[in-house]
Amino acid sequence: MADEAQAFRAEVRAWLKANFPPSMTGVPGLLFQGDRHAAESNADYQLWRQRMADKGWGVPNWEPRYGGAGLTAAHGKIIGEELTAIGGFNPIRSYGTMMLGPTLLEFGNEEQKLAHLPWIASHERRWCQGFSEPGAGSDLASLQTKCNDMGDHWLVSGQKIWTSGADQADWCFALVRTDTSKKQGGISFLLIDMKSEGIEARPIVLISGSTHFCEVFFNDVKVPKGNLVGEVNQGWTIAKRLLQFERNSLSEVKAEITPLAPLAHQYLGTDVLGRVDCPDLRARMVRNAMRHEAYMATVRRFAEEAKAGGGISSGVSALKNLWSGIIQERAELLTELMGANGLGWAGSAYGEAEREATRALLHSKAFSIYGGSYEVQNNITAKRTLGLPA
Repeated sequence: MADEAQAFRAEVRAWLKANFPPSMTGVPGLLFQGDRHAAESNADYQLWRQRMADKGWGVPNWEPRYGGAGLTAAHGKIIGEELTAIGGFNPIRSYGTMMLGPTLLEFGNEEQKLAHLPWIASHERRWCQGFSEPGAGSDLASLQTKCNDMGDHWLVSGQKIWTSGADQADWCFALVRTDTSKKQGGISFLLIDMKSEGIEARPIVLISGSTHFCEVFFNDVKVPKGNLVGEVNQGWTIAKRLLQFERNSLSEVKAEITPLAPLAHQYLGTDVLGRVDCPDLRARMVRNAMRHEAYMATVRRFAEEAKAGGGISSGVSALKNLWSGIIQERAELLTELMGANGLGWAGSAYGEAEREATRALLHSKAFSIYGGSYEVQNNITAKRTLGLPA
């Protein structure tokens, strides 16, 4: 097995050397739908996306009939490691690959898999997640978007909010209410074409200046009966599984972060021993780096458990909270070490990295809310991991 893995690693390195555009080195993966137009105007990005899609390595563990390469988890890990080693990224990574794809593989019928998974695997069909509503955020089971059975189709009416990339998405996977007499037991999981008549997506401007979140209105939208995933009123079970996939992906995204020490040396200088010339800040930077190492070790352990057949652990809730704290603390440290330069918003007085640091600080505050709030994750950990009573 070791020889086979080594041979495959050599194959991956050779293929990446021949196919990865050098101009894409160090470019972050374009995850949010708001990056769609920028991506489509970049020829090298499009070339890289097409090559990865043709190879099936964007979703290497999916079967070829679904657009993958039919490889093992170990092979997928090697591809990821070699991409990281050259400063590359997976151009196929999206809400479709991280959340809907794994969910359809588990709950969808074959017709639904063939209709959607190949398009996700080629990144030609973009998805958004229609879960949260104005009155159903942390208490998602209170959602009120109605879905009436009209015989030959479903009729959807209601509103969703904080829907990432809805204005750029081609399709939406949504939770809808098919039974008003039960709470969790009255929810269904529906796939909705965003080009359907009666859908309006309005971008929301955030404090960081970003607009990838939207509010979405469904006004008597007709949806084919075949777009229901699973059984009627089974949506809550499917959604819980999807949220596990989401939290697992959120715990892994951008897991490798740039060390703060070089920037601290640049802005604060060094003492006679060559250390960052601020003992208190230096100690807090070391603590943040140690927490990151602990996080990465736990990610690797969870990955090994999943590879051994353990599935996605309920511990991803604790992992998601750990990562939220690390990234929020890091954003605060970065702003602090930059001093006044870390508070720039616009103008030539600030460099691009300094303006980005300000936006990163503001955006980081959402990490402990989206994908399930900090408190919700702690409740899940208490019940499912520690076995405490509800």
